[in-house]
This record gives sequence, structure tokens and C-alpha cells, in this order.
Amino acid sequence: MNIQTKPSVPLDEIEYPESDGKPMAENTLQFLWITYLKDNFDFLFRDRPDVFVAGDLLWYPVYGNNALCAAPDTMIAFGRPKGHRGSYLQWQEGNVAPQVVWEVLSPGNRAGELRDKFEFYERHGVAEYYQYDPDRGELRGWLRDNDQLRPIAAIRGWTSPRTGVRMDLDGTDLLLVDPAGNRFKTYDEVRTEMEQERAACLAAEKDCRQMKSAQTQVEQERKEAEARAERLAAKLRALGIDPDAE
Repeated sequence: MNIQTKPSVPLDEIEYPESDGKPMAENTLQFLWITYLKDNFDFLFRDRPDVFVAGDLLWYPVYGNNALCAAPDTMIAFGRPKGHRGSYLQWQEGNVAPQVVWEVLSPGNRAGELRDKFEFYERHGVAEYYQYDPDRGELRGWLRDNDQLRPIAAIRGWTSPRTGVRMDLDGTDLLLVDPAGNRFKTYDEVRTEMEQERAACLAAEKDCRQMKSAQTQVEQERKEAEARAERLAAKLRALGIDPDAE
């Protein structure tokens, strides 16, 4: 027999903390891959106002229960507007649970903790759940089948039904490719490409300036030559010689 007691605080006065006091990542490698996922999914859906992407944001699925929450490393909620949030209060989000969740594992993760997260995501409506372990180079995934998350047997080469992103491993590195065939890139890769493009633009601008300078010099020399020719013709006419006569 389940006995329920009335909460000591009225439901509308319950606070939902925006931090669980835990670090976003336990090490630099985990942090790199968390930001890789969040930033690239943000960019992928940059033109979709109805797709909300967040990293390490507390998600509260049940109104009145501030002890029941999780902070996925990356979560994607389709059908929810973009915008800043202190936490994801599902009852204020049209009761839409994040459909896609990613976790990046670290050596500090425990089996019990991972089991609890899995059960939370399964119980509260996550449709696709993915785990990536950068230390071991392991990728796992689960897809919702009715009320259960079932393992994806062939995860390498798998395409996420909701995001359209194809996933694989390049050695131990996670490799994600968007529906247009573009590979997800790390922050360092993006910055390096931007700097290379900037250097190429500067070089092209320098070449253009040099070309314009050369053209200006040629035009100036042409005008000077015409002026000399005109002066010579004037002298010949002064001597009674027609410079145009053959």
C-alpha cells in the first residue's frame, strides 16, 4: 500500500534549483566532447526556431517534485522554442520531454549512476539516448520502443531518426555527419578553418591591391607616353612638318 503525504510546501511555492552543484565535466577530454555535441547540434538547428538544444541543463519532468531531475550533457527538444532557460521545467514546455539525449562518459562514472540515468530517461520519455566514452572509444545507443529504450545493435553507421545525424567512430574519436554530409567539427577545427580563410582573404586583398597599383602605374605611364608624343608632334608642326603625314 502506497501512502502519500501532502507536501510541506505548496506546489506553487516549490523552488527548482538551477544547479545540482556538480561540475559540467570531470576532465578536459569530456568537456571537449560535451561542447562538441552541444555546439554542433545548436548550429545544425540554427534555422529551426522550434528546436531547443541545451548542455548540462537541469531537466525537471514532474511538477511539484524538485528532487527528481537530471542534467544531460546534451539534450534536444523538438517542438520547443529557442531561448535561455535556468532549467527545463517540462510542465512549462508543453509537457514535451527532450527527445534526444547524449551523455559523454568519464572515468568517474559508476555503473549505478549510469543505470539511474538510463532509467530516468526511459521513464520520462526520451526517444533516443546515446552514450559516448572518449577514453575507451565506445559508442552506444538506445531507441524507444513503446515504453522502453531498446539497444541499437549496429550503432556504427546509424542515423538518428530525429536529427538525421549519422554516427560512427574514427579510431576512438566520435564522428558525426549531418544530413548534408558535413562532418561535425571541434572548436579548434572551426577556429583553424576560420583563421585559414581569413589569411586567404587577406592574401587575396593584398593581390588585388597590388594588381590595382600595377594597373594605375600602367595607366600613368600610358598617359605620360601620350603627353610626350603630343609634345613631339607640336614641335614637328612648329617646324612645318606634319607628324600625321605618311
